[in-house]
Amino acid sequence: MSRSTEAPRLPVAGPRAVRRAVRQLLRDELGVVLGMLALTCLAALAGAAGPWLLGHIVDEVEAGDLTVSDVDVLAAAVLGCAAAQLLLTRGARGLSHRFGERTLARLREEVVDRALALPGRLADQVGTGDLVTRSTLDVSTVSATLRTAAPDIFIACVQLVILFGAIFLLSPLLGLCSVVGLPAVWGVSRWYLARSRAAYLAEGEAAGEVSEILNSTAHGARTVEAYGLRSRQNRALDEAIDSTYHANVRTLSLRTVLFPLTEFAHTVPLALILLVGGLGHLDGKMSLGAVVAGSLYMWQLVDPLNQMLTWVEQLQRSSASFARIKGVGLVAHTPDPEVAPPADDVIEVRDVRYSYLPGQEVLKGVALRIRPGERLAVVGRSGAGKSTLGKLMSGADAPDSGSILAGGVPVAELAAAGELGRRIVLITQQHHVFLGSLRDNMTLAAPDADDKAILSALGLVEADWVQDLPEGLDTRLGSGGLELGAAQAQQLTLARVHLANPHTLILDEATSQLDPRTARQAERAMAAVRSDRTVVAIAHRLQTAHDADRVAVMDGGRIVELGTHDELLGADGEYAALWRSWNGAG
Repeated sequence: MSRSTEAPRLPVAGPRAVRRAVRQLLRDELGVVLGMLALTCLAALAGAAGPWLLGHIVDEVEAGDLTVSDVDVLAAAVLGCAAAQLLLTRGARGLSHRFGERTLARLREEVVDRALALPGRLADQVGTGDLVTRSTLDVSTVSATLRTAAPDIFIACVQLVILFGAIFLLSPLLGLCSVVGLPAVWGVSRWYLARSRAAYLAEGEAAGEVSEILNSTAHGARTVEAYGLRSRQNRALDEAIDSTYHANVRTLSLRTVLFPLTEFAHTVPLALILLVGGLGHLDGKMSLGAVVAGSLYMWQLVDPLNQMLTWVEQLQRSSASFARIKGVGLVAHTPDPEVAPPADDVIEVRDVRYSYLPGQEVLKGVALRIRPGERLAVVGRSGAGKSTLGKLMSGADAPDSGSILAGGVPVAELAAAGELGRRIVLITQQHHVFLGSLRDNMTLAAPDADDKAILSALGLVEADWVQDLPEGLDTRLGSGGLELGAAQAQQLTLARVHLANPHTLILDEATSQLDPRTARQAERAMAAVRSDRTVVAIAHRLQTAHDADRVAVMDGGRIVELGTHDELLGADGEYAALWRSWNGAG
């Protein structure tokens, strides 16, 4: 069975939400948009003046009222209008590209913010394929529209309005001839737009499915081989590729109807203008200059019409991509601008319930109060809910019911507002090294930190290897640069934590995957960072619990015991059994 039948998907924003978002983009750059409109109108007027002057030359020459010098002056005016149109259009395109780049930058930042604000359980359930496709392929599609399609369509629309107006002012009869193809263009465009949005959404969804299967297979390659799942994964991939093929064929079939019909529809008016104008001139009802000017106007209409029809497919594809991008924000935690600052550093867990799947609670009414500066160990058998509780306390997700407060403020609200990282930090077995310099990696936690503070933090965690780097803090890390080992990556993580200076650390088996020698070094570094901070240690090794101020014992999603090491041993309950098992006794 393919993954698409098992896992939920991120939603897609509806047409109304997309229109509202587009209006907001325009409002954010209102000055640039108005400048584009003004320059485009002036460029279109300059372009419309050229054919009118040529028509005037034809009429005056036919009447014998122009001298050679007069023709030269008018011809120079035509050239001047063409030059003015060129310069004004260039200015309009410059503003339009500025609008596109600024808007694209905001959109990319929004995608990152919304992706990071996704509820933890949803991010786990939807997998990486759909999210990666939205943040890469869909953003690239919208990028092409903002950079090129949107400016071209905007300029083309203004040109069309002015050129059609110029033809009607020249001759209402020729104006009517110029618009005879518009109903056909309108009809086939409506037919196309009514079908293409769903087709392009299906195309994007199919691409996300292929990406998800490829990612999951690559990351789990050893498991696939070990359990003989190659044929199953190949079938799932074949089904996904087949869906992608059919989705692409569907959008292609729509385009093969749109473009031929519209090409025919906008060449008919030019033939009509020449025919009707020629007959009118022969009957003496229309001047030759009007026929020439009308034909030139119609010729000028071809380019903006072609621009619009060429980009309508990109615009529709981009609309679907934009809806998918905005859909991420529909389920992301929305920051509350009025969130109050925490009153103190007390952490409270109040009757918290949480489930990854409906009807299967992982946490069942957990209640806990952690005092500032306390060392609390959370222990229990595998599957007891320890890591889930730590994740909720760090603000990575919100409980189904109950609340987790930091200084009286829900941690989920602090996380959505970007305030939690300076108060509570979760350290797990995974330590991330981001592409960029060592300095960039460090200042993620404290953007204002100077080199002295960065080196001090690295020294605190015994990252002596930094002194041997030839480029110092400018050394590039990650792919194409310095690849850090597990211990070095953890030191980098701990130094970032020190710079962030949170009041509470949540340690979820942060050293369990390191070898003994590296683990001892990491423990020393962690001890330096833990100093004077509240620490919640989720541990399997009970030595951590022995050294803690209090121990919370979890079993079946509940805290079943809470007290000091000695108190719990004396109670001879679940903790005492765990302690005897860990020490190899009884």
